[in-house]
Amino acid sequence: MSASSGVKVALSTSSVYPENTAAGFEVARLLGYDGVEVMVGIDPLAADVDAVQRLRDYHQVPVLAVHAPCLLVTQRVWGKDPWAKLERATEAATQLGADVVVVHPPFRWQRSYATRFVEGVRELVRRSGVTIAVENMYPWRAPGGGDFKAYKPSWDPSDLDYDHLTLDLSHAATARQNSLDLVRSWGERLAHVHLTDGTGSAKDEHLLPGQGNQCADQVLAELTRCGYAGHVVLEVNTNDLDRAGREESLGAALAFARTHLATVGEPR
Repeated sequence: MSASSGVKVALSTSSVYPENTAAGFEVARLLGYDGVEVMVGIDPLAADVDAVQRLRDYHQVPVLAVHAPCLLVTQRVWGKDPWAKLERATEAATQLGADVVVVHPPFRWQRSYATRFVEGVRELVRRSGVTIAVENMYPWRAPGGGDFKAYKPSWDPSDLDYDHLTLDLSHAATARQNSLDLVRSWGERLAHVHLTDGTGSAKDEHLLPGQGNQCADQVLAELTRCGYAGHVVLEVNTNDLDRAGREESLGAALAFARTHLATVGEPR
C-alpha cells in the first residue's frame, strides 16, 4: 500500500548491488515497494529493455523511473554519445511505462553535450512526453585540498534553467548542502527524489535514510506538506550486507519513508 500522501515509494535496482537487476525486482515485490527505478548500467541485464520488461511483467512490479547511464563506469553502455544514451533512456521509459528519466549534468569534458544540455533536455521532454529530471551532484574534492570541477555548467542545478530536478540526499550531504532547504527553494521544479542520506564526507555515501545529517524524516514530511506529486526512490548502499540483511534494511527504509510521508511538515 502506498503512503497516505499518495506518493509512490520505489526501490532503485542499484540498492541491491552487488546483486543484479532481477534481484531488485524480486526484493521490491517481496517487501511491498510501489515500483522500481531501473539503474541502467548496474549490470548488462539493465541495458536490455525487453528483458527488464519481462521482469516487470513477471513480478508485477511497475517501473516508475529509468536512470540514464551517466556514471564513469557506464560510459560505454548504449554507446558513447551522451545524447543517444539520453534518447534511448526516454525510449526505455516509454516502453516500460515509466514517467521519469533521471540524468546527471554533463561532465566538463563532454563539451558539445554540455553546451546545449539545458535546451536539449527541454526539447527531448517536449518530443518524448517523459519528464527528464536533472540530478544534483557535488564537487569532487581533490586529495590535496580544493575542488575539481567535474560537471558543466555546474554540479548544482539550483540556479540553472532546468524545468525538472531530482534531489539526491546523499549528494546534498557530500556537497554540504541542506536537503530540506533545497526542497523549499526548488519548489515545483522538484520532480523526483532519491531517498538516502550522508554525513558530509567527501565520499558519496548513500546511507540508509536517518543515518546521516540530511534530516530525511523532515524532508519527507515537507514533501507531503507542499503537495509533492513525484516519486520517492530508495537509492542506498547495501554492498556489505547479505541478502537477509539487505532485505531487513530495505524493509526498514520503506517503513521509514511511508511513516514520514504520512506526517505533514511544519510551514516555513
